[in-house]
Amino acid sequence: MSWIDKLERKFGRYAIKGLMTYITGITGFVFCVGFFDQTGMFADKIALIPSLVLKGEIWRLFTYIFIPPTNSLIWIIFILQLYYMIGITLEHEWGSFRFNLYYFLGMIGTTIAAFITNGYGTSVYLNLSLFLAFAKIYPDYEFLLFFVLPVKVKYLAYLDWFFIIVSIITLPLPSKIAAIMSVINYFVFFGKDIVTNTATRGKSRHRKAQFQKKYNAVKKAYTHKCSVCGITDADNPEMEFRYCSKCEGIRCYCMEHIADHQHIQKKEESKVINFPNSEIK
Repeated sequence: MSWIDKLERKFGRYAIKGLMTYITGITGFVFCVGFFDQTGMFADKIALIPSLVLKGEIWRLFTYIFIPPTNSLIWIIFILQLYYMIGITLEHEWGSFRFNLYYFLGMIGTTIAAFITNGYGTSVYLNLSLFLAFAKIYPDYEFLLFFVLPVKVKYLAYLDWFFIIVSIITLPLPSKIAAIMSVINYFVFFGKDIVTNTATRGKSRHRKAQFQKKYNAVKKAYTHKCSVCGITDADNPEMEFRYCSKCEGIRCYCMEHIADHQHIQKKEESKVINFPNSEIK
């Protein structure tokens, strides 16, 4: 039994069912409030700012996940619908407790990164980790890119991993830490499978190489073989071989036996003639 199973048995009853419903619903509400708040003060009041958390504004540890990722009315509808679908699907696959654990581990990683860097915490990488989990479980699920082009989700996940890796390599240290910490939940849930699959693929390649090696060792390395003495063109590259037209089938002979070998002929089947019953007088 894994440690996640043990936690679920002990704390599973405390899981929030339909967690993504609440998150997307409140995010939509915050978007509506912010849409009419031209000053942007409302978003600043709920953002994850470590220095203000230390001053007693504890709510910022949770409220930052409700900050909308865009100010566009069209895109917010699309994004919220997308993450609602992903969250509900993952919860259906894992159960409420495991989905809660995955999401809260992502929040913890994001919070730790914000405090380490004393930066501005966002839910961008956290939501990205949800998408990566979905792609890991349902790699062949198709999205309509630009509402027209069908693309399998695993290919979009490759782009996300590229984005994360580029962020780690090129962006300043605070962004590097944020990118790494926010996907810790992904590696907590899938790290063992990744290591196991990598090891399995390595063993499979090794077995294939060994098989190919053995196959090449026993594979015939000659083109011609004498039907009498068994010598081949690999044994003696200087030897010439001929095929006998008088022998049944394809029979090859070396120059030493082409002239004096015994021709192999197919035995003629004996013909049986049945006579009708008759009396001989």
